[in-house]
Amino acid sequence: MEKESNIIDNIEEIHTTELGIIRIERNLKLKTKDVVKWCKNKILLANKIYRKGKNWYIITENIKFTINAKSKTIITAHIIKNNCLEDK
Repeated sequence: MEKESNIIDNIEEIHTTELGIIRIERNLKLKTKDVVKWCKNKILLANKIYRKGKNWYIITENIKFTINAKSKTIITAHIIKNNCLEDK
C-alpha cells in the first residue's frame, strides 16, 4: 500500500485536463487563472489523505479532491457540505 505522503511528495506531477479545469472551476466557483496551482496549494494543506481503489482522496478545509493514483490527474474537486470529513 502506498503511503499517504506519496501524493504530497510528488505534488509537481499533479495536473488535470481541460475538462477537469472547467469542472473544478464550476464546482468550487473559482475565478483564478491557474487552477492547477491553486489546487496544489490547497492539497499541500491537507487535513486527510487516503487512497481508495485507483484514486487518492484529499480533504483540505472544506474541499475534497479526487486524484487518479496512477496518472496523478485531478479528476474533480467538491465543496464538502457541513464540513463533513468522512467519505460517504
